Amino acid sequence: MKNLHQQVLELLPQCIEDRRWLHRHAELSFREYKTADYLEQALCELEGLELSRPTPTSVMAVLRTGRPGRCLAIRADIDALPIREENELDYRSCNEGVMHACGHDGHAAILLNSVRLLCRRREELCGELRFIFQHAEETPPGGAVEVIRAGVLKGVDEVFGLHLTSTLPTGSFGVCSGVLTSATDRFEIEITGRGGHSSMPQECIDPIVTGAQIILALQTVLSRSLRPSDPAVLSVCQAHSGSAYNIIPGSMHLTGSVRSYDERVRATAERRIREISEGIAASAGADVQVEYVRGYDSIRNDPALTGWARNMIAQTFGTQAVHELSPIAPGDDFCYYDQVCPVFFLELGAANPEKGSDAPHHNARYRLDEDALAYGMEYTVALLSGRCCLQAL
Repeated sequence: MKNLHQQVLELLPQCIEDRRWLHRHAELSFREYKTADYLEQALCELEGLELSRPTPTSVMAVLRTGRPGRCLAIRADIDALPIREENELDYRSCNEGVMHACGHDGHAAILLNSVRLLCRRREELCGELRFIFQHAEETPPGGAVEVIRAGVLKGVDEVFGLHLTSTLPTGSFGVCSGVLTSATDRFEIEITGRGGHSSMPQECIDPIVTGAQIILALQTVLSRSLRPSDPAVLSVCQAHSGSAYNIIPGSMHLTGSVRSYDERVRATAERRIREISEGIAASAGADVQVEYVRGYDSIRNDPALTGWARNMIAQTFGTQAVHELSPIAPGDDFCYYDQVCPVFFLELGAANPEKGSDAPHHNARYRLDEDALAYGMEYTVALLSGRCCLQAL
């Protein structure tokens, strides 16, 4: 589009200002009240938008062009994480123990300023555009379920989204057709033994020894219950038990995560976690309760949309900007959008070690490269402009 790159560069300072305000005022899932108010107020300043609050902490803006064309939606998640920020920045989070450590402040700023650009270019657009600022991506079952139930996708033909990533350099676009993300499941194992004095273990049923055996045995789920070609990750991430050095406790609690990309693998992991835990506990004379909670499904990018987006990125930013991805392990509640209509979800590079922007996501020192915001805006405007006018209905 004519002059788009220059318009993006001119708007970049505003985008950075928005992103830093959102970063400074980070809010947890389902509590994004100030965040939603800030976004709504900024959108109110633009003419020709229809605004609504699908939920108390989400915002949707609709741009109707009055010309025939597709109805497209694009989503940005807006919630933060329960992490105490360790970056020494002028705009570090002022909410102690809450931090945008996953780039959602960048997602919201990119979409907000893309709306500003698209409103300026409304005469060149067709169809209808819906901009969804969605709450609670970080906390299953996620905000996507709620906003979809509220009707944000009624009549929508295609949905788009992106995620800033510290695994790709700034200026690169990670593209994957088909399965992009993993399913994200959680398991809880409660082992109940019989506590007592550490000097008399024969009188006890030790839940810590039993739990240790379960932890080690669960590693065989991947190596012995699945095919070598089945990608999956199983991690025990929490183990809680005991109150003193000389007391064998009465119970132990384990919590872990399973990441998988195939329903057969997912079902096998759930079954084997139960069987292994129950078998080891029975051999020790302990009781065990296993809860397996299914989280987000995999995001599945529509092949046709992926191909179109890949070509658009290559034409706009050069073929070197396109990075072909294999499925990645993180999950996202964007998966629920693809259960309604075709979707394309992009990984947008935001890593620059020279700027200190290379810490992993969900890390207290995560810091995105703000130059990535410009790439995000230009991509978003070019994508939506091209798709909404393509073969106008």
